[in-house]
Amino acid sequence: MKHKTKLLVDRLVGTISSWPTIECISLNEAATPDTLDPYFALILDVYYRDKVPDAASRQAAYGQDVLAFETSSHTNKDRFLIGDFPVRIEYKDIKKVDELVTIADSQLEHLWLIKDMGTYGFYRLAHGDILYQNSNWIQDIRSRLKHLSSEFWNQMRDAHQSKMEHFLSDLGAALIQGDNFHYLISSAGFIKNACEVLFCINHRFEPSHRGFYEQVIKLPVLPDEFAGRFESFLANDSEMTAERKYSLAQLIARSIIGL
Repeated sequence: MKHKTKLLVDRLVGTISSWPTIECISLNEAATPDTLDPYFALILDVYYRDKVPDAASRQAAYGQDVLAFETSSHTNKDRFLIGDFPVRIEYKDIKKVDELVTIADSQLEHLWLIKDMGTYGFYRLAHGDILYQNSNWIQDIRSRLKHLSSEFWNQMRDAHQSKMEHFLSDLGAALIQGDNFHYLISSAGFIKNACEVLFCINHRFEPSHRGFYEQVIKLPVLPDEFAGRFESFLANDSEMTAERKYSLAQLIARSIIGL
């Protein structure tokens, strides 16, 4: 982390951690790249008990140099600029976090409540860089996430595999109809869910969409020739026609289902 980034992180963490209901603060990996990287963002996950100060109080506490402040009252997400640094702070009630983790590790009969959410929220819990913690709460959560059962992963795989097959069917229908818009949407849905199936097979939480490409090709369990087919599916060149991409999608799907 660059010096200027660290100074800003320390400043924000010092301010937020002074509030009595804050349990834990973690830094998202989006802050890892160079600040000139277009994907760079300083993202803090703030886990709290009971409540946090209202939006106006939070904005004032962040500092007088805050620009373009906006917030979501429903999800407690603050976005703003400090200098050239894009900052996103997400406040998460640990009661709700505990409920989601409990469903995943001991109440699988309720797993349908979180299947559509995927596992990215768990990824952030498991992999965020801990900057402040008031107790061992985050360590306990990470231990529970580390020991999720095979049944959890099997059910999540089934959910994403069903979506993958659904998008594959849509892809074929869009090809026949010459529906370019639906074809593009179906392509994106297909490859995203194909990757999510592979993360489930490998018992890995899904990263942000930016991390899909980099992480999926490094998974220990992959179908034969997956990396090459994946690259070809993503290619935008004249040789990769819609018909060829659909045939390639069928090969990818069959190879994943066979694992």
